[in-house]
Order: sequence, then structure tokens, then C-alpha cells
Amino acid sequence: MSTITGVRVAPQPEEKGGSGVRKIGWGAFALFLAAFAAFESVKYGLPATLAALAFFALADIARLAGVRPPGVLYQAVHHVWIPLVVLVVYSFGPIVWPPLFTAALGWLTRIAFERTLGRPEASRDAPAER
Repeated sequence: MSTITGVRVAPQPEEKGGSGVRKIGWGAFALFLAAFAAFESVKYGLPATLAALAFFALADIARLAGVRPPGVLYQAVHHVWIPLVVLVVYSFGPIVWPPLFTAALGWLTRIAFERTLGRPEASRDAPAER
């Protein structure tokens, strides 16, 4: 307990209650995405498989290329919304090229696995600006 202007305030826990449920959710999502990517890869062959594997390894490739936090490219590689938008636009748009879809599945699978393992989100990696 700490005292602020004479009022006792209890310390606030840092997301301890929801983090286990959140990790389970990310884990289930990662397994679903991995199974879906495998299904699409088998269905569409080698180009789709290579695209899924390449984008699954995108975070490692970017790290080996020297991309470090808190840079814009680092955040783009680790952000959920970019591959999710690619999947939605591909699903409802006029583009028909399966490697693009499986690449987004592989990318989103990697992000979901990282969140399951407890690695921080891209927006939380950057230090706070003063």
C-alpha cells in the first residue's frame, strides 16, 4: 500500500488475471492458423508452402537483417493487423493468388505463437517517449 495525499491506495496488479487466459487464446488461435496454413499449403502446392514458411520466418529474417526495436520495420513485422488485413482483403477481394493468402497465414501464425510464448506485442516493445 502506498499513501498519496493521505489516501491509502492498493498497488495495482499488472494484468495477472487475464494473461493466462490471453495466452491460451493466442495458443488456440496459433494452432488453428497452423492447421489452416498446412491445409492450404497441401491444397495449393509448393509455391503456397514456400510462401507460408518464408513469412513464418519473417521475424527471424528481419532480425538477422539488423531490424531491432523500436523501429518502424520491427513494429510492422510484429504487428497483428497487417497480416490480418491481407487475409480479409484477399478473402473478399478480386485477387486470386494462393501464395499471398498462405503467406499471411504463416505470418499471423508466427505472431500468434510469439504471443503464446509471452513475447511482448510490437507496440509494447518501444520505449515510452518523454
